[in-house]
Amino acid sequence: MTQNDLGTAFGALIGSDHVLTDPDSRGRYAHDRLPYANFRAREGALVGTLPDVVVRPGSTEDVVAIVRKAAADDRPLIPYGRGSGVLGGIIPLGHEIMVDLRRMNRILDLDRENNLVTVEAGMNGEDFEAALNEAGYTSGHLPQSLTISTVGGWAACRGGGQESSRFGKIENIVVGLEAVMPDGNILTVRPLPKRASGPSILDLIVGNEGTLAIITRLTMRIWKLPEAETVIVLALPDRGAALSLARRIMQAGLHPRIVRIYDEKETRGRVEGIAAFAARPVMANIVLCGEPGIVAAEADLVRGFAAELDAVETETAPFDDWRAHRYTSITKQWLDKGYYNDTIEVTVNWSRVASLYDTIAARIAAVAPDAHFSAHWSHVYPEGVCQYMTIRLPPMEQDKALPLHAELWEIATGETLRHGGSIAHHHGSGLFRAPWMDAEHGEGMAVLRKIKAALDPQNLFNPGKLGFAPRPGSIDPYRDRAPDADQNG
Repeated sequence: MTQNDLGTAFGALIGSDHVLTDPDSRGRYAHDRLPYANFRAREGALVGTLPDVVVRPGSTEDVVAIVRKAAADDRPLIPYGRGSGVLGGIIPLGHEIMVDLRRMNRILDLDRENNLVTVEAGMNGEDFEAALNEAGYTSGHLPQSLTISTVGGWAACRGGGQESSRFGKIENIVVGLEAVMPDGNILTVRPLPKRASGPSILDLIVGNEGTLAIITRLTMRIWKLPEAETVIVLALPDRGAALSLARRIMQAGLHPRIVRIYDEKETRGRVEGIAAFAARPVMANIVLCGEPGIVAAEADLVRGFAAELDAVETETAPFDDWRAHRYTSITKQWLDKGYYNDTIEVTVNWSRVASLYDTIAARIAAVAPDAHFSAHWSHVYPEGVCQYMTIRLPPMEQDKALPLHAELWEIATGETLRHGGSIAHHHGSGLFRAPWMDAEHGEGMAVLRKIKAALDPQNLFNPGKLGFAPRPGSIDPYRDRAPDADQNG
């Protein structure tokens, strides 16, 4: 069936104005913001291929019609929000239909008594948060991608916002949803406080990245905008002291809005001219918010904890600058200069975070002396922390850079697994982390594959992602990565 034939068939279901078949339009859906895909794009190449057609449903009923038509024709589907993902979760590998949900962009209900909001999955994150702010609320979910992502994408990728230490990640915020299953049936999870009625269906769908279901609407917790806020910027003698402070704060039961700790490299670029950092080269930004009395009490505790660690409180300018630019990514500026810049976020327990950082830094320096490696810790919890790492290779020939880039990923991811950590905190897994999914989940991956086979026996929903099998004849997305990398941890 040609693209025009496909367009005519789906246009009959949802209207021809909502179907795209021309190559230029389809090309805009060929990849997300996966750095590896951007590296290849500089050479005019794709990691995968173009989708066969793009459809833009306006309702759950439209999605049902699309899914049933695709199943009847044995056509794979990929749900699409804004393409802000960085792990290749929406890259087509062969003859997929792209289901762009951005027309489904409304807040359907604001429940002030229960502090809940129901929203369609295609609503842009910035628009969603602005609407809530106008009503006196916040979603509590503020990722760096806020302006270029969708609410449904947050849930599909099990994302985490910059204030997750207080409000939780998206799986802690979503309490109900509606989704279309591979057989075209509609799944509804009612928004209730807690359940003890068997395994969580909600948790099966949140984080599925379109492989098990297409999320069409979500019911989420919301919070009143805080009445008070205190910002504390600290200079600390070393990384160990800063991480100890974060652990103490979380294990003491405090609820900071933001905790951001930068290693020496990342601190240096943010604190020029502030004398305290000459002797104390590690910065921690702590933000507390809520009822005025609670904020004052928590601020006193934080300052007391900090004093015990020889920390010095400084001006708030570094934090103010970060907040002013918190939704701006710097990756493109390096890409435009020919560098190979990437980020990797993992999680690990407090007891192993120092060793993980030191081991990865040493191994990367040994393999690629000219590579940049740095990290910060911006999502902290009582049991551990997210380590968010930046790796960057200087301009070089791509046939040399891509295998080296793959080796750096193997070092960071493999060492995380060897240190008992998890390979992903909030970016999801998509295509690029698929080779490590078996090591991440162990027998759990076999369970997930059985669930995938039962729910999607035709393998129609986003095939080849999350470690699930691609469809026969799919493009091999790993053909330019190191062939002998140990990707099992």
